[in-house]
Amino acid sequence: MELSRIAVAGSSGLIGGALVRSLAADGHQVVRLVRRAPRSEDEVRWDPEGGTVDAAGLAGCHAVVNLAGANVGSRRWTEAYKAKLRRGRVLGTTALAKAMASLEPHERPRVFVNGSAIGYYGETDERIVDESAPAGQGFLPSLVVDWEGAAAPAQEAGVRTVFPRTGLVVAREGGAWGRLFPLFKAGLGGRMGNGRQYWSFVSLHDEVAAIRHLIDRDDLSGPFNVTAPHPLPNREITEAMGRVLHRPTLFTVPAPVLRTVLGEMAGDVLGSQRVRPARLLESGFTFAFPEIEGAIRAAL
Repeated sequence: MELSRIAVAGSSGLIGGALVRSLAADGHQVVRLVRRAPRSEDEVRWDPEGGTVDAAGLAGCHAVVNLAGANVGSRRWTEAYKAKLRRGRVLGTTALAKAMASLEPHERPRVFVNGSAIGYYGETDERIVDESAPAGQGFLPSLVVDWEGAAAPAQEAGVRTVFPRTGLVVAREGGAWGRLFPLFKAGLGGRMGNGRQYWSFVSLHDEVAAIRHLIDRDDLSGPFNVTAPHPLPNREITEAMGRVLHRPTLFTVPAPVLRTVLGEMAGDVLGSQRVRPARLLESGFTFAFPEIEGAIRAAL
């Protein structure tokens, strides 16, 4: 891709920060969406929960990438926190989509990459699902449906729109693995529940590479699962963590304990999602770390 101006919402997060570093290293001009008064020309003011954004700051951008939203797994899902998760994602996406649509055609971004999640599929047990599968049942699937649907104004205005449905990102710096690594390094790691639930993971390196692939390819739109090709049961991921870190993995966190501590969110940890990145593979994308041990080593 030629050097471009790319706007990123959620640039302070795990994925957003890595994406910004990657783009800047290759010479692209990155515009960060911020919730305070801009301090430089490469910042644009927005309020995702209030549903507002300075549309003029998006004019002339090649791409807008939206990775903003409160962390799904950072705290117990109270009704108030679920409302916060929904506001930030749905209202924020709506604001960006309407802002792009409001621009003159020659000023509109060519592509809107609106971050999404494999939570769309809900519980899949041992069934393999790809992008052709319908939405599941429950809070997360309904949230993702509304989140992706909020991008409609941009799509209707002719902006190519892509939804990278991300799995569990293997990284030291944050996300699920950001909490797992310290436990396993201390020798306190182990399987969760019965360990038979499938975890669909992706290395942070491949996550960023996939987003850039979706920006670059003018022929790609719609949902793309961003997960490594070979999801594994939690017990096998636990064993891989032990091998790579040279630590025992004797502990087990029983399902009732997880439900007591995490509440409704425990369903996301104990649930099984066996997701295949069919469309990403068909588009020619190559994973640098398709297996779990490689993804763990890359994170370290």
